[in-house]
Amino acid sequence: MSKKSLVYALKFALSAALVAYLLGKVDLSHSWEKAKNVDVLWLIAASALFVVQIFVGALRWRAVTVAIEQGLSIGRMFRLYYISTFFGLVLPGAVGADAVRVWMTHKSGLKLGAAINGVMLERIVTVLALVLLVAATQPLLYSRIASEGLRWIFPLLSLGAVGGVIFIMVLDRLPGHLNKWRIVRGIMQLAQDTRKLFLKPRHAVPVMLLAVFGHVNYSLVVYCLARGLDIDVGVIDCLVLVPPVLLIMTLPISIAGWGVRETAMVTAFGFIGVPDAAALVLSILLGLLGTVVCLPAGLLWFLSPDRQVAREAASAPLEEPLEQEEKR
Repeated sequence: MSKKSLVYALKFALSAALVAYLLGKVDLSHSWEKAKNVDVLWLIAASALFVVQIFVGALRWRAVTVAIEQGLSIGRMFRLYYISTFFGLVLPGAVGADAVRVWMTHKSGLKLGAAINGVMLERIVTVLALVLLVAATQPLLYSRIASEGLRWIFPLLSLGAVGGVIFIMVLDRLPGHLNKWRIVRGIMQLAQDTRKLFLKPRHAVPVMLLAVFGHVNYSLVVYCLARGLDIDVGVIDCLVLVPPVLLIMTLPISIAGWGVRETAMVTAFGFIGVPDAAALVLSILLGLLGTVVCLPAGLLWFLSPDRQVAREAASAPLEEPLEQEEKR
């Protein structure tokens, strides 16, 4: 077994193990009945919001690339973003889908460094908006969270996230003699692109608003599903608890977040008294909904000229095109 296959198998095993562990803790017959009786209207509402989520993500990515003066056409970026969501169903964490986006935009005409920076900065914006949103809404849950220590987690993470962005901005202040290293030149360009994005309000404000809106919208997807399953949670509960789950899901340690998402959802919603079985059904239904919405992207990929590019992105490391670009 190759190293890549072994890593993939381990991540699949982790997803399966986590799901099996959680299933062993709940009453499966009760959970199945709850899932079968989901309110169809709420399910339709959640599906519509999930489609909106994809459009918001593509717009956010497009806005970031425009800020660093490396954007493609709107239609092409929408198509590439949607195709990447299909690969997010089968590749580990959000990192796999991001690698597909990098490769496809590079093959679409952008320099590889610009393609990498565009995706990296879109991910940075997403995470920054996520922790700031949770820190801002967390006080609304203080009456339902007893632990004092938990109240400090996201304010501290917010400070760390802002500090991290500032640190990236000054990375091009590295000693000049280090320019002979390709990775150093890449880091310096990332610093410059980060300043272009965050230090110009005409770029930073729309991008951050799109990122915050994306998190709010995804939280509303979960809220609609919870209402459809007759789970007693409010909009504010979802606004505070869902973004941390999203953050954990980006870790490339499972297949499409399965297992990790369920564990995080059960833990997070347990803080407000949601039974494990109900939170598990909610998480599985969320995963299935995302699968149904993103599966058509596979057909789009199959019928488009991006197919070979995406296949290469899923199977080849980024070092190869980096070496090719360095030779040029």
